[in-house]
Amino acid sequence: MSKSQPIAVSGVRPTGKQHLGNYFGAVVNFVKMQDIFNGYFFVADYHSLTTHPDAADLREKSKNIALVYLACGLDPNKCALYLQSDVPQIPELYLIFNMFAYLGELEREATFKEKVRDQPNNVNVGLLTYPVLMTVDIIIHKAHKVPVGKDQQQHVEMSRDFVRRFNNLYKVNYFPEPEPFSFNDKLVNVPSLDGEGKMSKSKPDHTCIYLEDEPDVIRKKMMRMVTDSGPKEPNSAKPAIIQNVFDMMSLVSAKDTVQHFEDKYNDCSIRYGDMKKQLGEDMVTFLAPIREKINELSADEKKLYDILGDGGNKARASAARTLKDVREIIGLKSF
Repeated sequence: MSKSQPIAVSGVRPTGKQHLGNYFGAVVNFVKMQDIFNGYFFVADYHSLTTHPDAADLREKSKNIALVYLACGLDPNKCALYLQSDVPQIPELYLIFNMFAYLGELEREATFKEKVRDQPNNVNVGLLTYPVLMTVDIIIHKAHKVPVGKDQQQHVEMSRDFVRRFNNLYKVNYFPEPEPFSFNDKLVNVPSLDGEGKMSKSKPDHTCIYLEDEPDVIRKKMMRMVTDSGPKEPNSAKPAIIQNVFDMMSLVSAKDTVQHFEDKYNDCSIRYGDMKKQLGEDMVTFLAPIREKINELSADEKKLYDILGDGGNKARASAARTLKDVREIIGLKSF
């Protein structure tokens, strides 16, 4: 990590296995970012507590996220990979920054209103103050860039508001205002295998391709991908469920393979069974290095914990500097 590079921070809640949508929507960007930013990438285990997970399940899912990050190419020599809960400075700064958030704006936040609708029996304060904890995750390292999708940009804008309030109240220019970042103007949405929406952890397993799925599982899932009876006229527009299949193929197959099936579709000779069989084989080939790396790392837990321990050391050192400065700025004794 170089002091001359700008800082980027991002984390993922350990709510389930990582699927192809997570890979193309987030992890690919993380791997690119570690070469041009000082990257702090974390497993957001504090955030997951809002859903009251089973302790053993939380530990296992947190480990799985770290394994996947490493298997996909995050290099602990280039970035810090750590558990959010390994950085005790985060909850203290979270407490402080709750003083800069107002009840009305938190209640109006889109994700909170969605959670109130979806889980009316568990509307806890952690859900309400989620944007504050997310802000602290970012500013604890004085980050400049936050890789997020368009659906999360409201959270980053709230982070900018909280930072602005802090800087203005104490007449300092201490925290940079974080900016959302993406390598692509167009967000990559990996379609669900059931033809409805995008791939999501909240949907059934058979609608997702997980990065650790075995080859036979992948082949079976691809063959079940929803299609129709085929085009009736040459050069027909593709229905959404068929466009999904082509979109999926464009992610993992060679361009000439995609073009072959485009031509077959346009002349009405396409056989979806052949296309899905080819897509299954290409998906197996694409994911093989990741799955093999996951298996290799899973067999050496000590190495994984050493990597997380080293990442935690880096994160705590950065966080301690920030918290010391903040305590001095706001008038608290700094030990």
